[in-house]
This record gives sequence, C-alpha cells and structure tokens, in this order.
Amino acid sequence: MNRSLAIEQFEMGTEAAQSLTEQEASPLRGVAAWELDAEAPESERDQFKISRGDVSLCLLVNRRTQSMRIIDFRAGPQAKKFDLVREIAEREGICRVYTVVEREESNTWLKMGFEKEGTIPGFYKRSDGYILGMEMEREAPLESGTRIKISQSPSLAVSDRAERAYQAGRRLMRNRAPETMPKVKVTLARSQDIDKAFKNAVNSGRALTGLEDFGRDVEKDKFLCTARGGFSLLVGVEVQPCFDNAFVEAVCAPRGDKETWLTAASFKKICEDLKANGVVSVFAISSAESVELTAAWVTAGFRRTGRLPRHMTIHGQRADAFLWSRRLCEPS
Repeated sequence: MNRSLAIEQFEMGTEAAQSLTEQEASPLRGVAAWELDAEAPESERDQFKISRGDVSLCLLVNRRTQSMRIIDFRAGPQAKKFDLVREIAEREGICRVYTVVEREESNTWLKMGFEKEGTIPGFYKRSDGYILGMEMEREAPLESGTRIKISQSPSLAVSDRAERAYQAGRRLMRNRAPETMPKVKVTLARSQDIDKAFKNAVNSGRALTGLEDFGRDVEKDKFLCTARGGFSLLVGVEVQPCFDNAFVEAVCAPRGDKETWLTAASFKKICEDLKANGVVSVFAISSAESVELTAAWVTAGFRRTGRLPRHMTIHGQRADAFLWSRRLCEPS
C-alpha cells in the first residue's frame, strides 16, 4: 500500500530522519561481522536476526519512535548479550530498547540494567509476559569535538501529568450514566480507507502511531470503525497465532464524550470478534496523557498493567505510554 507524503513524513518522525539515505538509516545492512538475514522481504526490512557466538537475537527496529524490541532466541545470561544490544542501538540511533519475556527470564534482563515496566497477562497463552525496558544514553557532540552523556530519565512533572490523566479518565468512565454501548460497525479497512484515515490524522495533528509491527510472525489487519454522526476510527490488530494473543492500536485518540464511548464500543466489538476467533489475551499501548483514550480502554474492559517511559513519539516529542491488558478467556 502506498501512503501519502504526509504519512511517510510522520513515519520517519523528524526532518533529520527524512534526509537519511537507506544506507545511512541502517548501518547494520551489509555488516559481514554479524549474521544478518539479508533475504528478508521488504516488509521485514527493519527486522534484524543477528548471531554472535552463543547469542542469537531478533531486533525489531521502529525508526519513527527510535525504539527497538529485543527477541531472545537463547535464554540465559550470556555475557555478550547486552554489549551486542548496546552496540546495535548506537549504530541505529535507538533511544529506547525493551523486551517481552516470561517471568523466569526477567531476572536475566534485570541484572543487565533493564527495569520491569509492565505485565501482559496470558501473553504466552498459559503464562504472562513481562515487559522490561531501558533508555539508552546518547552522546551529543560539542563544538570542541568532546562528547557528553545526556540523561533520558523522565521528569516527575511528566509522571504527574500521566497519573492525573489516568485518574481523570477513570472518573470520566465512572461518571457516565449506565446505558448500553453505542452501536458501531467494524469492517476490514480498504486501502483507500487506510490512506484517508492516516492522511486526516496527520493533517489534523492527531496521529498517535504509524501502526508499526510489535511482534514477528504475526497476522496484521486494519479495521475501520464507523457510527452515525460521522464517527470514523482506524484500528490496527496484530495477532500472534502461536500464543493466541493480539495487539490492538488506535491511530487517533477520541475527542469529547461521544467519541470516547464510540471508541470504547469499537474496542469492545473488536475484542468480541477476537475471542470468537480463539484469541486468549489482548493488549494495547497508548498515550499516557490522553484522558479520553484512558476512559475508552477502561470502559472496554481493559486494565492498566504497566507504564512504558518515553515509549511513544508524538509531535516529535518522546512521551510515556500506558500498557493495557484484557484476558478474553482461558486457553483451551
């Protein structure tokens, strides 16, 4: 699918990133010292499979948000694991790295300096997934040529804003008079629907995500949720069949009470369809400072199960995200 120029600019994230050539944007390509999956199709060009000694990793790079998910093929505390992750993060200009592991493996990453940021119940079908993350220190050159370390730690003010938004979203949900959920229509989005939704989101400054991949070996669909009165919302759904989990992501946050409840109804309908297709666990990542989006997830039956510091990039600025989870059923 070819997107408009505005959408491409959003996905690149910054003007500096737009000026990079493909070779400059990905120094890992063609590095003979590592075993890279050079035959990966175009759609997987930001997935790197790398082996060095007893370490074997798959790295999912999101260039727009300058973040990287680590998938570890060989469990255990190999000494070179962190050195390899740090080396690649520096080469790729990554600010944040994170991984999802089972509880038994979480101590390995904690010892490397990662912090536990959240839990996804039933991520591995019969066991939970732990999200552990770390912000990579970056170096900035001075005119003299000296390089200095810049701390990426989130401020207390940012934490306070996110917590206030969360509590306000819960109040908004509780104060709503009990009534049946509004009716929404959820259909598989056509390419023209996707282009239009992204273009409108970017032009209005409301785009929260480019619906980039969260996992590997997944089945991805995009759905258009509509209702009377002109409501329209593009939602991405990424299903990982091997574990029967699904990642749900909304392109825009709702505006006002009406859109909030229609957005919640959209999430709820999508979850019903996922459950009917055998999905056990659903999770989502969304802006931590959106009151309306918080209310929508809570109304749709999701629980906040984590907070990911500076995980998102919104309007060119790094922003905290909430992790939302919902267990649809017990695994068969």
